Amino acid sequence: MSQKLALINMKGGVGKSTLAVNIAWEFASNPRNLRVLLVDLDPQFNTSQYTIGARRMEQFFQNNQPTVWDIFEQFTVVPGRPNTSTLNAQNALVNVYSSRYHSGRLDLIASRLELSYTLRNPTGKEHLLKQAILELEDNYDVVILDCAPTESILTTAAYLVANWILIPVRPEFLSTIGLPLLNISLSEFEARYPGQSPEIAGIVFNAIADYSPEEVTSKQEVIALAQRNQWYVFQHEVRYSKSFPKGAREGQPIFNTSYAQTRTKGNFIRFANELAGRVHL
Repeated sequence: MSQKLALINMKGGVGKSTLAVNIAWEFASNPRNLRVLLVDLDPQFNTSQYTIGARRMEQFFQNNQPTVWDIFEQFTVVPGRPNTSTLNAQNALVNVYSSRYHSGRLDLIASRLELSYTLRNPTGKEHLLKQAILELEDNYDVVILDCAPTESILTTAAYLVANWILIPVRPEFLSTIGLPLLNISLSEFEARYPGQSPEIAGIVFNAIADYSPEEVTSKQEVIALAQRNQWYVFQHEVRYSKSFPKGAREGQPIFNTSYAQTRTKGNFIRFANELAGRVHL
């Protein structure tokens, strides 16, 4: 069985999508060479645009390529779209990277703005993503889900799929605001689905800039909350670098981004190694 990792924080602006894409690339690339499936569960589809580029996304929509929205709405009659009773999950896959010499590869299930419509009529759809992943997971070593920063059917769907949760946090004022909400969300999920709650892989401090004393104070607050909840805090932090947004523009992971500093690449790789150990990859 594949390991399934969801990136969740109920507070936006923590760099979750950038982190998800770079983790996926790092795991798929040499020397790890894992078979990785990246699932974009955010209606803003930033992960999709980063991974395959804005121009390819336009072609993607013009060709009516199935997305995660189609997975959730496969039993819904939509004007202008043929009504199909089931969707072959393989048809929603987009290959992003395949190694010429090793087994490593990265595939994407993209998102689109219409996914927000699913939130208007969510009843009975939360299990459909899990059903799709069950069809696909034998072909992957790890499934990574980038989740929207709000409590919704998409969160429940992610919980049903994932066996691990990674919580990115930027160490700044109000950085802890999403963590109590996440704890409540997980508790409510456990009450509704006993024994199915994913395990917390840990909290990772993201976009570290060594801005003192604000970062120091914020970290202390997060660590105190993590200790109360018995959540792991990653020893390796992901430092801020302008190479990350540059990589998003280039459609490249940090280790392939032009002129990215060696220490920036090395810092991210050390975090990825720690994460791989935490989730048994």
